[in-house]
Amino acid sequence: MWIVESLVLGSLAFALVLLWRGPTPWDRLIAYNTASNRIVIAICLVAVATGETIYLDVAVGYAALSFLGVVIISRFLERGGGHR
Repeated sequence: MWIVESLVLGSLAFALVLLWRGPTPWDRLIAYNTASNRIVIAICLVAVATGETIYLDVAVGYAALSFLGVVIISRFLERGGGHR
């Protein structure tokens, strides 16, 4: 189990670096989506490790909010926002 946790946290770290240093706003959006997915996976791993199903509800809620965030940010970028 710790191998899976390490891989998820490692890929989350790479996504956060790309989110911070992404060359374009679209790259940052993809990194945000990737990081959010990794956080959902980490929450699910916590649910499996502890046996508490409430964490799965938290993961579903976080995934829904993350999806809405990606949609809102992509619409903003599509309309020409985010240029420096």
